Amino acid sequence: MIMYKDPIISDEREAGTQSTQSTVSLVVPALNEARNIAWVFEQIPACVDEVILVDGDSTDATVPMAQHCLPTVRNVRQSGPGKGNALRTGFLAAKGDYVVMMDADGSMSPAEIPHFVHFLEHGYDFVKGSRFVAGGGSLDITRFRKLGNRVLLLAANRLYDASLTDLCYGFCAFRRSFLDQLDLHAVGFEIEAEMIVHALRSGLRIAEVPSLELPRRSGCSNLHAISDGRRVLRTLLSERPGARSPAARPSAARPERSAS
Repeated sequence: MIMYKDPIISDEREAGTQSTQSTVSLVVPALNEARNIAWVFEQIPACVDEVILVDGDSTDATVPMAQHCLPTVRNVRQSGPGKGNALRTGFLAAKGDYVVMMDADGSMSPAEIPHFVHFLEHGYDFVKGSRFVAGGGSLDITRFRKLGNRVLLLAANRLYDASLTDLCYGFCAFRRSFLDQLDLHAVGFEIEAEMIVHALRSGLRIAEVPSLELPRRSGCSNLHAISDGRRVLRTLLSERPGARSPAARPSAARPERSAS
């Protein structure tokens, strides 16, 4: 039975100052983000206990810049190409009770992390940012990407009997104890959709929180709207209830768990 619960909108000041006894790991995949990583790391809030940078063989100074800004950062090298592989590598290396994922390009504000943690602290299992609920927005999305997101969102809500307001947005947090239930295999950007539909299929308690998407601070995005959109659609169709058994799904190389 698929369960979905709308979030209870809380006072932002309360969410921003909420103390937690649970530990928080922040996973940041990066590829040639030296000019952006400093802005991201300088704004990480105190509620984050560990930061894991998953580097995809950057040819610029991404790793040295990250270490300069945050000497305690854990640098983990991903085991294969793609954002999905990077995130799966980081999730396996994480030690916190809660895991937060966000991009390294400056399009997501670390200042919003306490809001995600607040909902995890109050009974939710999976928390995702939404640009299309009250208080959210985007200063970066194009008309074409917005249309594509809307089409994919309608498909996800129809296929999974859900009431989501945003799909293709990778600012999420979840309880690490549910990592096995999320059962992640995706290699590319479609991992964001895979996480959501697996959370829905597993009956996890899901909350959407407002998030403001900022423009990438510098450089070009690695996202390819058409090809990545097709991968997301294939994920929605192949993972829908009753489509096929997990054993029939093509397997991806599973990152090795970090020993550190």
